[in-house]
Amino acid sequence: MAVKTVTPAGYDARQQLARLRKIIAYLVLGIGSMIMILPFIWAVGASLKTYSEIFTNPYSLFPKRWMFGNYLQVFKVVPFHLYFLNTLKITFFSVLGTLITCAVAAYSFARLRFPGREQIFMAYLATLMVPRQVTLIPTFILMKWLGLLDNHLSLILPGMFSAYGTFLLRQFFLTIPHELEEAAIIDGCGFFRRFSLIIIPLAKPALATLAIFTMMNQWNDFLYPMVFLNSEQNRTLTLGLSIFRGDVDVQWNLLMTAATLSLVPVVAAFLSAQRFFVEGIAMTGLKG
Repeated sequence: MAVKTVTPAGYDARQQLARLRKIIAYLVLGIGSMIMILPFIWAVGASLKTYSEIFTNPYSLFPKRWMFGNYLQVFKVVPFHLYFLNTLKITFFSVLGTLITCAVAAYSFARLRFPGREQIFMAYLATLMVPRQVTLIPTFILMKWLGLLDNHLSLILPGMFSAYGTFLLRQFFLTIPHELEEAAIIDGCGFFRRFSLIIIPLAKPALATLAIFTMMNQWNDFLYPMVFLNSEQNRTLTLGLSIFRGDVDVQWNLLMTAATLSLVPVVAAFLSAQRFFVEGIAMTGLKG
């Protein structure tokens, strides 16, 4: 004889309400995602339009005539490859320097004990309240004194230090159990070996996040390159894009083409860094 199970009267109603909430949440997220990605879709579509079609059919996301030649035309109008390599070099060394300096500083604030540690850390964080534009003139004077004007080092050196990055990594290091380092000490590991073989591998998610943020800031920076760089051979992508904005007219199709090309490395870096986030979630050794 089969046994019939009886569910509570309000159980089905709660299930339907939870399902409805999930559907509404997905709809809101989907609409928000479309609103955020729509400008990028328009930029890609505009990069494949003719100059006249952008004005005659501005609200269309897709061109009537696909002008793939625009991507070749960009390299003829400006030395796009040179701007790309300059930006890539500045971004790479800035990201590398930021990861090194922030990781060392964050580990010192998280693990070492020394007089005035908390006060120094709070003073370090206080620099986050100072707008970057405020330090522009002092930085310019310093770089002029060092003879680094119109040199990529004038952008790399200031970009190698980040109070936010130090704070981010410090907070992550505090979640790493001390027992892991204590076990390494018993095995004979020194300070730098513990830092490089235990702390850094476990901090991949935080390091990847900091690398992406630093890359986006350096890759999209316009103010500092405009102030510190003068010669065309040292220009970055952001300065190169301004060439398409003339005094009288703007070549919108080529401008959108160059902008689309400049976005490819950022999108690729973000997608490749996602696996580190998944790896960080999959780490179970941190919680015992």
